[in-house]
Amino acid sequence: MANTIPITKKGAEKLREELQRLKSVDRPAVITAIAEARAQGDLSENADYDAAKERQGWIEGRIKQIEGMLSNAQIIDPAELDAGGRIVFGSTVELEDEKTGEALKYQIVGEDEADLKLGLINVSSPIARALIGKEEGDTAEVQAPGGVKRYEIVGVSYL
Repeated sequence: MANTIPITKKGAEKLREELQRLKSVDRPAVITAIAEARAQGDLSENADYDAAKERQGWIEGRIKQIEGMLSNAQIIDPAELDAGGRIVFGSTVELEDEKTGEALKYQIVGEDEADLKLGLINVSSPIARALIGKEEGDTAEVQAPGGVKRYEIVGVSYL
């Protein structure tokens, strides 16, 4: 059996939506573009044809990638977690930088759904690894490029 990859329920839904769009919108559009480019005649110097074929290759590759991710996914709904206040995969964590007092909020998610700008951090990132297993009131130490950073865990929720 292949290794399962943890992903949040929301992350799996986003992948399914992308897969649906790729199959029902993007794939037919690129097939039409290829047909139109073929109708223009000589394919050896047809940039539209080359671009459409390249796009088709990307779409097909992405479809296979998403289908593979979903087939190996262990979908976790954070709202159904009962971790007793401990930080686990899917937890949303509120932190305070002990040095600067800066408030931070992260959700620990799978590798493919991580997006730091949205506060979604990869479960295998240094900060997530430092947080896993801790509880509200604990302090987490993270080895950062500028040295060790210490964060107080202000809150843990399962949204």
